[in-house]
Amino acid sequence: MNKILLIIQREYVSRVKKKSFLLATLLTPLIFPALMGGLIYFAVQEQKSADQKIIEVIDENQLFQFEDSETYRYVDTGLGLEEAKSSMKERNVYGLLYIPKVDITNPQGITFYSAASSSMSFISSLESGLKRKIEDIRLEQSGIDLEALKSVKTAVSIKSISLTEEGVEKASSGMVNYGIGFVSGILIYIFILIYGNQVMQGVIEEKTSRIVEIIVSSVKPFQLMLGKITGVGAVGLTQFLIWVILINTLSIVILGYFGLDGSSAEMMSGQAGASSEAVQALQNSDMGATLEAFFNVNWLQIALLFIFYFLGGFLLYGAFFAAIGSAVDSPSDAQQFMFPVTIPLLVGYFGLFSFVLNDPDSTISFWLSIIPLTSPIVMMGRVGFGVPFWELALSMGLLIAGFLATTWLAGRIYRVGILMHGTKVNYAVLWKWFKVKV
Repeated sequence: MNKILLIIQREYVSRVKKKSFLLATLLTPLIFPALMGGLIYFAVQEQKSADQKIIEVIDENQLFQFEDSETYRYVDTGLGLEEAKSSMKERNVYGLLYIPKVDITNPQGITFYSAASSSMSFISSLESGLKRKIEDIRLEQSGIDLEALKSVKTAVSIKSISLTEEGVEKASSGMVNYGIGFVSGILIYIFILIYGNQVMQGVIEEKTSRIVEIIVSSVKPFQLMLGKITGVGAVGLTQFLIWVILINTLSIVILGYFGLDGSSAEMMSGQAGASSEAVQALQNSDMGATLEAFFNVNWLQIALLFIFYFLGGFLLYGAFFAAIGSAVDSPSDAQQFMFPVTIPLLVGYFGLFSFVLNDPDSTISFWLSIIPLTSPIVMMGRVGFGVPFWELALSMGLLIAGFLATTWLAGRIYRVGILMHGTKVNYAVLWKWFKVKV
């Protein structure tokens, strides 16, 4: 046991002292907010400084009127189609919208001309605007009073409340739950790949430099493999915890900048005394409901489950990466063995977006969150929506059994492969190594 601890300490200390680790750990939580803030800032500044783009309209029906916006201004060109098209550049207009005589029940032939290709969002907005105007015209022609129709249109907003087993009501939000599953699932996927590759690279380097031959004279190959996997996993966990602390600190600073703090959840839930009009308005808005749901999330439970599934998934896949590293002499030789190992990770990754985040209680979501090879990614996609305790316990128990099994299986290959050099390795050779009794 002491030898394994020494290996863990060596792997951990040698990696956390690297400048690359320190830079990635400290700068990554700062880079993304900085990039997002910079993009938002420049987008706002560009919108403020941008001149209105002129769109000329030729409407042969004399039915359509377009409202100007901050970005676009619509003008009647007063010219014929061919003349307007040929002189667009001279008049410095963004585009020309041509609406020929159309059958209002089946409008065809509407065309937009521009010097450069128009964005999909702009064309879509034009289509939506024309669609609404045509529908209004048809309703008016049918004798329906448009003002009366507009007066009966009502916006409906549904507040989502989740009931705990104790009967406590908590505000919830599909957007918040989706975000939790999205971010945590991707992080586990990325962490397993990054740190799994570090395990494999470390094993290959020690094997090719023949350092491992000296090391195994003092420790058993299985102890070396287990210590290496655990040490690298501890590095990943350290990096994650530092990220959590930095991100939480940044979040508090940002919320404070916008006038929100830790008491905002109480204020929005009416537990902090009489609310001001501003707080009441925030409470009744969509943003207020989202913030209330955000503050109601059990972040401690999410963090603890993330740590468990990250460690469980890493230990499960880390053993495979260590076995691959012990079997080959260079990273290029490892590619043929990497693909089968990463297939379950890809299944979990694509299953997260295709099934889990859209329907976390579906049958396929359940099975993907239970099977150890996919559960580290998929279960984190479900926990934000609420998972029955027995499903969570079954998933965690199977994941523990899974990484114990993969560690044993990989260890049988590792103990032989780590001392082999110059051998052309294929799956048949790996099977022979697995069956070797030593």
